[in-house]
Amino acid sequence: MMDLFPEIEIQKDQAEAIARGLYAVARADGSIHEREAALISEFFSSTVERASDLGALERAPAIEPATLALLLPSPELRRLFIKTAFLLAYVDNAYGGGEAGVIGEFAKALAIGEAELSRMEVQVKEYLLSQLSHLSNIEAAAQVAKEIKV
Repeated sequence: MMDLFPEIEIQKDQAEAIARGLYAVARADGSIHEREAALISEFFSSTVERASDLGALERAPAIEPATLALLLPSPELRRLFIKTAFLLAYVDNAYGGGEAGVIGEFAKALAIGEAELSRMEVQVKEYLLSQLSHLSNIEAAAQVAKEIKV
């Protein structure tokens, strides 16, 4: 199976910055879907000792792209954020222009060019499709592939 996320160390302040960025992406289409909230919670609780801090991050103002860039200095952390943002955008089956715009703003601040951004989006789509590879209903898997434009 495809490995979308290599193992990297994430500091607490970096996890908080990523979570705040993910909340910004989730809010881009007006509200946070329960699956988006669950994905952010799962990410955050897997990277910090006290996941109870997540509520405060959800209520915090949106993180500015330049601030996120300062807190995520390595290319690995920056790619982790962008790939997770794409996963988040697709998790509610309603990836739209608002989310794409926010991801694009973050990518620009993180010095991720359009070609690399497109490659990462394709990687995320392929990863999502690989999760369906065990299904016997090939028509349903093909429909999902069509919906996410793979």
